[in-house]
Amino acid sequence: MTDPARDIDALRTQFAEELARASGEPALRAVRDRYLARKGGLVSALLRGLGAAPAEERPRLGQLVNALKQEIETTLDARASEAAGARPPTGAVDVTLPGRVPGTGHRHPLTLLRERIEMIFSRMGFLVIEGPELEDDYHNFEALNMPPEHPARDMQDTLYLAAPVRSLAGSAATLLRTHTSGMQIRHMETHPPPVRLIAPGRVYRRDNLDLTHTPMFTQVEGLVVGDHVTLADLKGTLFTFVRELFGEDRQVRFRPSFFPYTEPSAEVDISCGACGGTGIDCSMCKRTGWLEILGSGMVHPAVFEAVGYDPERYTGFAFGMGIERVALLKWGVEDIRLFYENDFRFLEQFPL
Repeated sequence: MTDPARDIDALRTQFAEELARASGEPALRAVRDRYLARKGGLVSALLRGLGAAPAEERPRLGQLVNALKQEIETTLDARASEAAGARPPTGAVDVTLPGRVPGTGHRHPLTLLRERIEMIFSRMGFLVIEGPELEDDYHNFEALNMPPEHPARDMQDTLYLAAPVRSLAGSAATLLRTHTSGMQIRHMETHPPPVRLIAPGRVYRRDNLDLTHTPMFTQVEGLVVGDHVTLADLKGTLFTFVRELFGEDRQVRFRPSFFPYTEPSAEVDISCGACGGTGIDCSMCKRTGWLEILGSGMVHPAVFEAVGYDPERYTGFAFGMGIERVALLKWGVEDIRLFYENDFRFLEQFPL
């Protein structure tokens, strides 16, 4: 028969050796489980084995085993406290690790494109102006040769306000502007010719959100007024703009159109960049080789009369484009909604 007292001393020696080899909290937990676990623990096995000892020896041996158990628990608790003290505090930074490169911010592609358009026209001598998004009926429609009965108003899908409010321009606003042409009127009312400006800004229309439409979009409208301004000046300006923005290889064409505030009026198309203008099996341009980009024309005399300019002396041209549409054409994006869904995987693709 084995001597229980010797078994207790041997287990104490064994524990001391294993504890000396234990390094780190996981190793200490393993030692604790090996000796103190209720099922399978070595100390627990010693306690169960006391039943085979002589009855007169059991109290003394029980005291020895319990003393060993308490000694082991105390020693392990002390070592665990030491290990916890060596653990870095929550949120601590290891300054010896290599640094993380912070992410670089990126402006929205529509912002990049708007700034690029403004830069191109600024280099051509255009003034950049902004104005109120809440507008009155006169500056949004009537001064632009669209009286209340004019059918062109139906094309604007206007969002009217429930009650007039005071706009930043000081007038009683009754609608969300459908274009930035109202700023052309406001500028001409207070500035004599010559005029050369662009008016970028948000506009609003009652459109459903789909692949090519959104109820809010960004528009840039341009205006030039002076002595002897001709259609050739309009074509030269827009040719220069298109080739600056899209590249020297892009072709431009004018198609007759109608706008109530210009006469004659023209839609401007650019050659398709996806197929090189051939139209062969091209879904982007629907096999035509051309993509519509903006509307333009010579300023209607009725607009000059509304702002007090002499239509017999002055001539001018105007044009307008949606920045989102230009973005679709420039980068070959097929869904305008992607610009508003804030998906970084899409937005980070565009160059600074």
